[in-house]
Amino acid sequence: MKQLLVLGLLGLGAAAPARAQAPAPPAAKAESPYRASATKVNDLVHTKLDVRFDYAKRYLYGKTWITLKPHGYPTDSLRLDAKGMDIKAVAMMNGEAQQPLKYTYTDAANLRINLGKTLKPGEAYTVYIDYVSKPNELKVQGSAAITDAKGLYFINPDSTEKGKPVQIWTQGETEGSSAWFPTIDRPNQKTTQEISLTVPSKYVTLSNGRLDGSKPAGPGLRTDTWKMELPHAPYLFMMAVGDFKVYKDTWRGKDVSYYLEPKYAPFAKQIFGNTPDMLEFFSTRLDVEYPWNRYAQIVCRDYVSGAMENTTATLHGEQVQLTDRELLDREYTGESVIAHELFHQWFGDYVTAESWANITVNETMADFSEGLYAEHKYGRDAADAHYYRYLRRYLSSPRDATKNLVRFHYDSQEDVFDLVSYQKGGAIMDMLRTYLGDDVFFAGLQKYLKDNALGNGEAHQLRLAFEATSGQDLNWFFNQWYFASGHPVVSIDYAWDAANKTQSVTVKQTQPGQPFRLPFTIDYYVKGKVQHQAVVMTEATQTFRMPLAAKPELVNVDAAKKTLWQKTDNKPMSEYAYQYAHAPLFVDRREAVDAAAKLHATDATARGIVLAGLNDKFYSVRRGAIEPLKLDDPAVAKVAGAALRKRAAIEKEPAVMASLLTALAKLKDKKDEKLFTQQLGSQSYNVQGAALRAFAAVQPAQGLARAKAFEKDEHDALAQAVVAVYAKAGGPAEWAYVRDRYDAARPQAKFNLAEPMAGLMNRLDDPAAFNEGVARIRDLGVKFKSYGADQMAVGLLQAAAKGQASRANASAAQQAVDKAVEEIKNAK
Repeated sequence: MKQLLVLGLLGLGAAAPARAQAPAPPAAKAESPYRASATKVNDLVHTKLDVRFDYAKRYLYGKTWITLKPHGYPTDSLRLDAKGMDIKAVAMMNGEAQQPLKYTYTDAANLRINLGKTLKPGEAYTVYIDYVSKPNELKVQGSAAITDAKGLYFINPDSTEKGKPVQIWTQGETEGSSAWFPTIDRPNQKTTQEISLTVPSKYVTLSNGRLDGSKPAGPGLRTDTWKMELPHAPYLFMMAVGDFKVYKDTWRGKDVSYYLEPKYAPFAKQIFGNTPDMLEFFSTRLDVEYPWNRYAQIVCRDYVSGAMENTTATLHGEQVQLTDRELLDREYTGESVIAHELFHQWFGDYVTAESWANITVNETMADFSEGLYAEHKYGRDAADAHYYRYLRRYLSSPRDATKNLVRFHYDSQEDVFDLVSYQKGGAIMDMLRTYLGDDVFFAGLQKYLKDNALGNGEAHQLRLAFEATSGQDLNWFFNQWYFASGHPVVSIDYAWDAANKTQSVTVKQTQPGQPFRLPFTIDYYVKGKVQHQAVVMTEATQTFRMPLAAKPELVNVDAAKKTLWQKTDNKPMSEYAYQYAHAPLFVDRREAVDAAAKLHATDATARGIVLAGLNDKFYSVRRGAIEPLKLDDPAVAKVAGAALRKRAAIEKEPAVMASLLTALAKLKDKKDEKLFTQQLGSQSYNVQGAALRAFAAVQPAQGLARAKAFEKDEHDALAQAVVAVYAKAGGPAEWAYVRDRYDAARPQAKFNLAEPMAGLMNRLDDPAAFNEGVARIRDLGVKFKSYGADQMAVGLLQAAAKGQASRANASAAQQAVDKAVEEIKNAK
């Protein structure tokens, strides 16, 4: 599962340095209940399904034959998960004959079947069930990570939404599969499967495994049968139905396929084309060949999360579906989801977390794989930039510092899909790789996979695998990083003893609780040469000393830049300048730029670092140097303006060019009008949008006319730029466009549009139009309250009311805002 995060749009996702602070103490509340792994009374063996659909009613009519075996003790009963279904018949299969069985169906969730006899452990039996699934009538709640949990989704089934295709798709994780077929819906169950889907013959189907056959099923209908010969968990079952174009690729003789809407089919290779390379790289790096017989990826509308690693058939949300122009703006974060879901085919599907408490052995590994592939394909800087961004995201969320990585206590299993299981876990795995070294680390991953193949795993088994390959006791590592919460918060101070020619480094851990054991390396740069000192910190405050020939130009603590900590590094700016110029890693340079950015308005050395960063070899350092420039300071503007223009003349990376245009727009210098006009013709939507905003900053009236010309373009980045121009220079005539663009936008884009929409609301004299805006911002704040969107929404609404204070409808506007703010605050 890859979350579709809105954190970046709330100011939490940028790769800015996190403030050093102690992890927040847990909120005072009763501890969540202990969640044990599901007890196995019966084991799933094989699941056969025969399903057809009623599009008008949003029903699935299903028949299932479930083969099981008692696990460890004799049993005469079977409990199945079956959410919100009509159960028509339950029977024991005796050959082809059906023997009706007694059953109870309670809470519209638990189907308890009396088997009519006692069966011994390992004795196979098959139960038949005739049922109706009614997902739209199911009363279930999703989470911040997976926004809905009804399992089966009918998209535009009546063709009433213009431009939206008719689709059916499923989402199993965590326990949604039992909303469309009865099963033991727990991750520690594994079953082979066969699914026959009867669908309108004009549609394409996809499910797990291989297509075993297709046959006519009456006028306008066809039945496709998909078979999965290797066992996997019920939550990984999937099916999708719709008008998809299929692009065929291949890897080592295995079918690799991409299913997209017809509009995007010409770009399938550009979107997913690195998949065979990923398959080869992961298979080789793990020394465990991709374990399934094929691999497909499908893109579906209105998906409830980011993507899902269904075995052999990953389902992506529509955000990965891009045209050739849109792909110009796709950074690696947009491609990394493809690597993430593919890596799950090993970690999650081949070996599955035995409980949701141990989701780390699925999600941590997949998050780690994103940087792993970036390093292979795009180089070390790209990998480190990706990890750095994810680590900053975790460190920016103090509430997550209170959570263990392995979490046996939670209110809902959905709660474990968070920044700890993903971003923090990925950083921990990267840190362990650095500590063990590549040969031992990847041998440990291979052992874990082979020892638990087609079964289940947990963090202890991962530890034992690494211990076996390294020969080390790693309980200390897993105890502090997997089974405890928080992270080190450190300050680093330096002293040079000229008399004894000794450099000392004092590291102080200030977080509450026991100090972490931290192995890291300190690099000392003396007269152009580097000396390495490997140390292990075990105390709350510890000083490390190193005799040197002369005072070092730089002392670089944690030279590998892989330690998961929140640090205050009290080195002088002169050393940061040396670090930027001479230390080898992306994080070395990014840390120097970030430190310099805080002082560049008053410190010449800091300003020099930032200006050097404008021409860094890696694009995200260049962007990181542009964005914090204090261009309202005349001294900074004078020096930086020339540097920005010089960089703009040669910049090839769209993300950086967009930042350059945004920065130059702040200068409001008409000498940049030619550049802005030129970039209005860029093929990059992000650059084009930034150019439109910049042009409007220097020529407001002409900018409004230019914005009008772009209204017909439906791309989010350009539409957001049009709305931003209207927010500053538009009026009532532009409101309908702004409202309609907001309504048509995806959730991520709604956050980008909310602020300029609120800006335009300041100048609306029509109470009805103003109230339309209030309702939309209120709904956004309520829906994404768990992300902190409530605070953003309240702030925007109050600013809109303030903007109305001198207008005719000020009183009504204030009342509407007050009511909306109250509703946001009361929302759960």
